[in-house]
Amino acid sequence: MRVVLDTNILISALITSVSPSAQVLALWRSRKFELLTCAQQLEEFARATRYPQVRARLVPALAGALLNRVRDRALVLENLPTLDLAPDPDDNYLLALAEAGEAQFLVTGDKPLLGLKRHKSIRLVTPAALLELLKERNK
Repeated sequence: MRVVLDTNILISALITSVSPSAQVLALWRSRKFELLTCAQQLEEFARATRYPQVRARLVPALAGALLNRVRDRALVLENLPTLDLAPDPDDNYLLALAEAGEAQFLVTGDKPLLGLKRHKSIRLVTPAALLELLKERNK
């Protein structure tokens, strides 16, 4: 199974270790799914974790370690299609990443993006919804 995690999910997982986001990240770390990423997301993550309001809530070394782990262990895609579908144009790359990588899920906490519900065969879900879906699959 292939999954795209929005940058807000990665950051949330670092801030709160018992959150659904952290649980989803733990599933990836235990190789329950393949994570898709791209250079744009890696740059966004590095930039966002340096914002003062984010930096105050997480340990910078953990952010750097996660960035390195994602870069090394996720499937890093290039040459994404150009899309103009997301309510926020800055989120179009996430849809393009999911499409190019043939993801089953795009996991996000972004309400306008979640409002799309689907992009082609890709389901847009919250971390809690993904956890529930995975639990159902494993019954």
